Amino acid sequence: MPDGSIAKIENLRVEFQTKSGTVVGVEDVSFEINPGETVCVVGESGSGKSVSSLALMRLIEYGGGDIAGGRLLFDRKDDGTIDLSNTDQDLMRTIRGNEIGMIFQEPMTALNPVFTVGKQLTEGLRLHKNMSKSQAEARALELMRQVRIPEPERRLKQYPHELSGGMRQRVVIAMALACEPRLLIADEPTTALDVTIQAEILALMDRLKRETGTAVMFITHDMAVVAQMADRVVVMFRGNKVEEGTVEEIFENPQHPYTQALLAAVPKLGEMTGTDLPRPMRLLGKDGSEVPPITGSEEVLLEVKNLTTRFPVKGGFFRRTVANVHAVEDLSFSVNKGQTLSLVGESGCGKSTAGRSILRLVEPMAGSIFLDGKDIMALNQSELREARRDMQMVFQDPFASLNPQMQLSDQVSEPMRNFGMGSSAEMQKRVEMLFDRVELPRSFMQRYPHELSGGQRQRIAIARALALNPKLIVSDEAVSALDVSVQAQVLNLMLELQAELGISFLFISHDMAVVERVSHQVGVMYLGRIVELGPRRAVFENPQHPYTQALMKAVPIADPRKRKSEKDLNFKPIPSPIHGLDYEPEPSVYREVEPGHKVLITDSGY
Repeated sequence: MPDGSIAKIENLRVEFQTKSGTVVGVEDVSFEINPGETVCVVGESGSGKSVSSLALMRLIEYGGGDIAGGRLLFDRKDDGTIDLSNTDQDLMRTIRGNEIGMIFQEPMTALNPVFTVGKQLTEGLRLHKNMSKSQAEARALELMRQVRIPEPERRLKQYPHELSGGMRQRVVIAMALACEPRLLIADEPTTALDVTIQAEILALMDRLKRETGTAVMFITHDMAVVAQMADRVVVMFRGNKVEEGTVEEIFENPQHPYTQALLAAVPKLGEMTGTDLPRPMRLLGKDGSEVPPITGSEEVLLEVKNLTTRFPVKGGFFRRTVANVHAVEDLSFSVNKGQTLSLVGESGCGKSTAGRSILRLVEPMAGSIFLDGKDIMALNQSELREARRDMQMVFQDPFASLNPQMQLSDQVSEPMRNFGMGSSAEMQKRVEMLFDRVELPRSFMQRYPHELSGGQRQRIAIARALALNPKLIVSDEAVSALDVSVQAQVLNLMLELQAELGISFLFISHDMAVVERVSHQVGVMYLGRIVELGPRRAVFENPQHPYTQALMKAVPIADPRKRKSEKDLNFKPIPSPIHGLDYEPEPSVYREVEPGHKVLITDSGY
């Protein structure tokens, strides 16, 4: 290409044929990517960012789409510029993987479950680079080291399901980089990962880009990741490009109203510094008055003491228990009425198990749970069913927790029918009120879950949790999969409901900026224990435990002038939570730093 760019998308239009007519996925998009440059394509779900990347790879045909207009120019190193939009699929097979690498959002679907990691890594090398088996294996080992996978020799012999999410994503990155492509397309590669692993993978991709001069097209909806990675930013909205500029221009002087709204919705770590109480993001109420912060009360609603949950590991000929997974170990905390306690930590630290143990969806091994003075551990099944009226759960994936065959109004009224609350007419009224509460139009009552977006489905899950007027809602990563703007709306909704109805939340999350916005109290979990617990301001502004400090350091900040470098991130690998039957864990012992702010003294590997 005369202008030196590696890839150039010109007036791309992509259409999908559906039963109800033609749907336009991308209307008219143009941008280019230069060597050694990272171009971030941002926008919400449905804005057309993934469709653009799949069109460039010519994988869109396999997803029922077709390129209706525009040119996709790609500079092949030796063969000059070609237009990929009309290249035949045989040549595309050579280009894909060899000259354009792709990292998909979900590593488990990008890897083949029946082949070892080593087999999948060497396959592309032998196909595209004509390497012998031993050459390919040596290169695969070198790639595994490059993406910093510990014990690479052992990992090459393992299958994808034996690796954690972060490890699998590194393998996918190694596969995408195997043939040293000129262009790397990364489609939300860190969305499902923890803060710490995300920080490492972003630093890794940045370093590999600098070392190899690869051009990167990075697709994401996370503005903090954009600030960390981008050289240039392309903002997409409903199939069109609405703004393009350098990362500094977009963050410091956004021109388009959509870009401004997107940046305004991003919760930034440190935004709440100096304030003690959470408040909704709409600082002005519907009538223009300032929304007061949520104080809650000093009365304790939930009291958890020495909670321990372990899962048996079976093995041997007779399927005997050979070891235990110590998921939750000696956990104690309390939640006040009308307040929020957040549990934060990485995947596998036991925070979801803790939430489920409190509702006895998972049976704890030991400990006591009191909800409003009632001993939850002493209840039999029918008493427990009655007690669950007071405690409800909102799960991470609303699609999995809703019934695909029931209309939404029936899903919201189902808990009321189960507990015989009122006549049909009263229930109907309450359902309408709940739809109004979660700000969904009443016309949605006859719809089914698949007809809603992710954020709307999560609102239905919240409406259903509210149906019985619970005192406590356990929210398990309820906003982690949502777009920034939708996430802001759902968080506001939760805070407004708390202010109006006095509900207590146990908020489980790995997103530190979200936790900072909604919490009264914060407990940081690591390997099944709370390592630091205290008022939100104390934990965020004066973190004492080394793990809390490392976690804070890893959070990307939505400001391109505050980028993290790889040397800032020094994470220790997390030890295994699986221990033999004879293992006796020490009790958790805490030191009080200031009133209410406690730090674990027991050695927990950090």
